[in-house]
Amino acid sequence: MSAKIKYTDEPLGDIKLVRDFLPPPEQLAFREEGIKVTLALSKKSVEFFKSEAAKHHTQYQRMIRKLVDAYVESYDLTPPASRSTQAARKQVVG
Repeated sequence: MSAKIKYTDEPLGDIKLVRDFLPPPEQLAFREEGIKVTLALSKKSVEFFKSEAAKHHTQYQRMIRKLVDAYVESYDLTPPASRSTQAARKQVVG
């Protein structure tokens, strides 16, 4: 590891510009509105999430919330614009 690095003044060759793919800070700071609910889970489930959360240095409730959100995303086939329209119709009709 004591070998010196030799730098040369050679051309860099094919350089490709990579577009900025990172979201802007305001998108990172976005927080979805939450609703508090009371939910009874099995002791086994809570112990599992607490254990996994400790391994990954996070909160177990956050992991459960992300799991539920992922489930909803995978099954929610309604386009976002018409979802709110349908909810409004249900309130008027129902």
